[in-house]
Amino acid sequence: MGKGIFITGTDTGVGKTHVAAGLIRALREKGLSVCPLKPVETGCRVKKGDLIPRDALRLVKASGAGEPLGLINPFRMRSPLAPSVASEIEGVAIDRKRIISSYTRMKRKYDFTIVEGAGGIMVPVTGDYLFLHLVRDLNIPLVIVARPGLGTINHTLLTIASAMNEQLNVLGIVLNYAVKKRRGLADKTNPAVIEKLGGVPLLGTVPYSNHRSGTGGKEIFSEIMVNIQSRM
Repeated sequence: MGKGIFITGTDTGVGKTHVAAGLIRALREKGLSVCPLKPVETGCRVKKGDLIPRDALRLVKASGAGEPLGLINPFRMRSPLAPSVASEIEGVAIDRKRIISSYTRMKRKYDFTIVEGAGGIMVPVTGDYLFLHLVRDLNIPLVIVARPGLGTINHTLLTIASAMNEQLNVLGIVLNYAVKKRRGLADKTNPAVIEKLGGVPLLGTVPYSNHRSGTGGKEIFSEIMVNIQSRM
C-alpha cells in the first residue's frame, strides 16, 4: 500500500500545482511510482466541446502515469468558482465516494499519490462538504502552500488552525514565489513567526525563477520531499 499527501493552499493562485508537479518529479527521481489526483478542477477551458483541466494535465505530464483522465480528475467544470458553486450552476453532481475510490485505487497501485485540492481547505467541494472534510476522509497528511510576503502569517495560521481543529496531520509549509517580487523584510521574518505560532515546520521555499520553464528547481523539490518523508 502506497503513501499519499494532500497539497492545499492558503488561497487560490499560490502555486499549488507548481509545487505538486515539482514533488511528483522529485519522487520519480528517487525511482518511485507516482500518480496525481485532482479531485475537482474548475475554470477549465473548452476545446472542441471538451473541458480541458490544465492543472490536472500538468500533473499527469509530471507523473507519466497512464491512468485515464477520468480517474485522475473525476470532476471538472468551466466556471472559475468554488467546486460546489460551479457544480450547481453547471448541473454537475460531485460524488465524494468516487473521489475516495479513485484515491484508494491509486494508493494500492502506486508508491505515492499526490492529491491537489482547489483553493484552500475551507473551500466547499459540494454542499457543506469542504476540502477539509475530504482530507479527513482520505486520512492523508497535509502540506500547505503559502505566499511568502506580507499577509501570509494570517492566512497560513488560519489554515493550520482549521486543519488542526479537524485533527489533520499537517506535515509543514512550503513558501512559494508564484509571482515575481522583491524580497522584503516580511519575506525574511515570516517563516520563523509561522513556525513558532503555527507549530509546524517550514519544509522549503521555492523561488520564482523556477516557474519560468515549469520544470526547474529539481534540487529544491528534492530537499522539500526529503523533509516531507521524514515527517511521515
